[in-house]
Amino acid sequence: MPTKSVIQEVYSRVLQRNPGEPEFHQAVKEVLDSLEPVLEKHPEYIEANILERIVEPERQLIFRVPWQNDEGENMVNRGFRIEFNSALGPYKGGLRFHPSVNIGIIKFLGFEQIFKNSLTGLMMGGGKGGSDFDPKGKTDNEVMKFCQSFITELSRHIGPDTDVPAGDIGVGGREIGFMFGQYKRIRNEFTGVLTGKGLDWGGSLVRTEATGYGLVYIIEEALKDAGKEIDGTTVVVSGSGNVAIYATEKVQQLGGKVVAMSDSNGFIYDADGIKLDTIKKLKEIERKRIKEYISIHKKAKFTEGCRGIWGIKCDIALPCATQNELDEEAAKQLVKNGCIASGEGANMPCTPEAVEVFLKNKVIFLPGKAANAGGVAVSGLEMAQNNQRTAWPFKRADAELKKIMKTIYGNSKLAAEMYGRPGNFVAGANIAGFVKVANAMMAQGLV
Repeated sequence: MPTKSVIQEVYSRVLQRNPGEPEFHQAVKEVLDSLEPVLEKHPEYIEANILERIVEPERQLIFRVPWQNDEGENMVNRGFRIEFNSALGPYKGGLRFHPSVNIGIIKFLGFEQIFKNSLTGLMMGGGKGGSDFDPKGKTDNEVMKFCQSFITELSRHIGPDTDVPAGDIGVGGREIGFMFGQYKRIRNEFTGVLTGKGLDWGGSLVRTEATGYGLVYIIEEALKDAGKEIDGTTVVVSGSGNVAIYATEKVQQLGGKVVAMSDSNGFIYDADGIKLDTIKKLKEIERKRIKEYISIHKKAKFTEGCRGIWGIKCDIALPCATQNELDEEAAKQLVKNGCIASGEGANMPCTPEAVEVFLKNKVIFLPGKAANAGGVAVSGLEMAQNNQRTAWPFKRADAELKKIMKTIYGNSKLAAEMYGRPGNFVAGANIAGFVKVANAMMAQGLV
């Protein structure tokens, strides 16, 4: 059977077996579409049914999470954990607490995590989890009760050599702390079972900054390869959460000027450059909306709605908010305004049509599984430190992060060139991540 037909048959089966999961379908299609030259060169992957096996999770967990609110009412949410692929090591991937969470979202994130973790070069398989619980508006006591109930069930399935969850949207240091404490209480052991822990009890320096810093490090490497640099550039960053804040911080450290950021209500534009201290105060301490920025910095402007942020003229676009936030029209506007590079700080924030516009117009484009791998990379470094019962200084952890991002860029570039798609980092990242996992699956037999 022709390779294209094999790919189409696998994708058709994914659609049939996973109805109503558009994000998962999109993620699978993007990877499979990149693999035709790989399968032509390595027919043994087809013979071993690697594609059929890699799109099917090793384990899917769905469970009830009962908890009690402060009014004494009995509440219930749904919990998920997708242990997708362990060919390279223990399952590794975050937990997301948000009302939008469903099995399809978790499956999409877990599938992406396989290749992202592979690209880091660390011994980590791919997984993801979470719940439709919304921590916003809940008291610390309510969040604690939910986290304790959630991890009581999940503790049966995770461990430092089995599955090591981390934080994601809605799961920060507070939530990780509550879950770690309950896990320790149940299992009577202090292990590196969760990452993103507090610095006083097993966390790693640079973990907070890792995804944002890593995003900028890989953009820096790609620009350097093209004879350019971040110094003197104008940058637009969507979002104002952890990734956006620390991407902005690193851009500013390297001499770039971030002029816009956003949240779910709209975006701010500050032609003089975003004052990051204000953003950190509003979002990390006071937990206020980003529009409050203009009450402090009078020259800045706030616009309701998020789509317009990509109409702002910039050299570099860093979408760091949510999936499919940057569409074809936005990509065309960025190209028209002279954008030279874009990197995905969020998971799949660019639609396939937007990616095609970037590639067609020779915009340097780094996909999420490469560009936002910094967070899981430092999570992997936290696992290593926990195993050694030690803590690295900031400088060492940051240097390791930068080295990993440089390696991801180099491997993605090389894979793209080897398989006839030079400059296409989407194909390069997919191929580099896939080949390593596929080879491990081949070596381990039918598991």
